[in-house]
Amino acid sequence: MFLSDTDIHAAVKKGEITLEPFNPKQLQPATYDIRLGNTFIVNDAHSTKAIDPVKGIYPKTQNVEVADGEEFVLHPGVSILGYSKEKFGSEQYLIEVNGKSSLARIGLIVHNSASIVNPGHFLNIALELCNLNNVPIVLRPGMEIAQLTFSTLSSHTKKSYQQTGRYNHNNFASYLPPKTGPLARKKPKTKKK
Repeated sequence: MFLSDTDIHAAVKKGEITLEPFNPKQLQPATYDIRLGNTFIVNDAHSTKAIDPVKGIYPKTQNVEVADGEEFVLHPGVSILGYSKEKFGSEQYLIEVNGKSSLARIGLIVHNSASIVNPGHFLNIALELCNLNNVPIVLRPGMEIAQLTFSTLSSHTKKSYQQTGRYNHNNFASYLPPKTGPLARKKPKTKKK
């Protein structure tokens, strides 16, 4: 079940949902609008011939800080990481990040496939921004970029994102491979002497 604006506001007041900073004007009937932050992570297109997640080959990246009132131009076909101004999370609700229709209509994707924010995740979320249009899109820190929905869980989780997640305050901007499965990064073999 999704929370209504009334329930979202009440959960924030009770401390069940963290939204920092919280602004009631960003509440919609069943969502909360989040804004674009000031940090962008851009791939160096010339640093590798191809990305290979199995072998752990990722492009070098550059952090770009954009001041409030300034702009970042996202060119056609380019994918970057951006971050929300708001830090948010919850131990008891599942949060989903969704794009805004007004931005989707101009070809801006705000998440490629990672829309779920697990219970226990408390960060400024990474946004996988991609321009699908054939003209550049101007991004400005502080613009409304996405919306959050909050869902109740059938029971409390046994594990928290704090225990199982890979992205935290030390590495949330990194490319990290899955922990298990065929794409997991293997430890290098050491030669026996």
